[in-house]
Amino acid sequence: MSDAPPHPRDVFSLDGQEKAELSFLDALGRGRLHHAWLLTGPEGVGKATLAYRMARRLLGAREDKSFGVLGSAPSDFVSRQVAARSHPDLMVLERATDDGKARKSIPVDEARLLPGFFANSPATSPYRVAIIDAADDLNVNAANAVLKTLEEPPARGVILLISHSPGKLLPTIRSRCRRLAVPAPGVERAADMVEHRLGLDRRQAERLGRMAHGAPGKALQLAAAKALEADDTAGEILRKLPEIDEAALLALADTFKGAEGQARFELLFERLADQIHAMAVGMAGERTPAGLDRWVAAWERVVRWPIEAEAVNLDRADVFWTAIADLRAAAKAAN
Repeated sequence: MSDAPPHPRDVFSLDGQEKAELSFLDALGRGRLHHAWLLTGPEGVGKATLAYRMARRLLGAREDKSFGVLGSAPSDFVSRQVAARSHPDLMVLERATDDGKARKSIPVDEARLLPGFFANSPATSPYRVAIIDAADDLNVNAANAVLKTLEEPPARGVILLISHSPGKLLPTIRSRCRRLAVPAPGVERAADMVEHRLGLDRRQAERLGRMAHGAPGKALQLAAAKALEADDTAGEILRKLPEIDEAALLALADTFKGAEGQARFELLFERLADQIHAMAVGMAGERTPAGLDRWVAAWERVVRWPIEAEAVNLDRADVFWTAIADLRAAAKAAN
């Protein structure tokens, strides 16, 4: 399909978030810049890309309106420093390590570096900026360390926190930030981006846009993960129920081993859940309540199984076959 989407620090264009950008620019222009901004919205809508756009402007990068109202010139020295992760006035806390691997959380040792970072005056820029991508990934101790910095706002310092699920953050963190909503632009815009960047046909691009619920970044991630293939496989399984192609399913279950297998397993269950949900909605006025209830119950379990499999280290192939048996029973009850 394609390689993974570029890191947000390397992205200079952002469509569909003009309202959020203008809100930030208004605060900056009126001298009412809050010391902490909480960027909220679904995963894949461009929150991290927006955070880097805000950071470049705060660090003094040259404006370039061809990249939007908050655009900066990619050739500018500040932009190149940010892209190279070498700007002295920018600190980034994220799960990813220097070798590209993702940790389970952002450790407290890194969060404790924030006070020292903000204790110094900006070296070359109007502000010192910290990006936390994402605040959801802070462990308990790290969240408390960030809170201490928020309680003592740094002079000429700005913290940009990204959150996919702000309700899960400490209330004391939320209360000390100005919230900036970053909504999903919609299926059409997501499809436009996928079509333009990956060269897919419109029908495939729109399928990915719908899977991503209108979030362009998520659509690109799904494309890289071969979600269209997983969606086709899920559809084929559901169409044949209550019959199954045992040989094909045995071969499929054998692909769930290892780290790549886990991603394939989780994606298949995600696509099954989405298709079952759509099918149940379509059945609501057409089938017996008992049959519909069975599909709703099956959907709930399909959503839950990957989480439980990971939590207690269940064999993914066993979980898959349990799911198939449950789906066959739901199909028989609905017929």
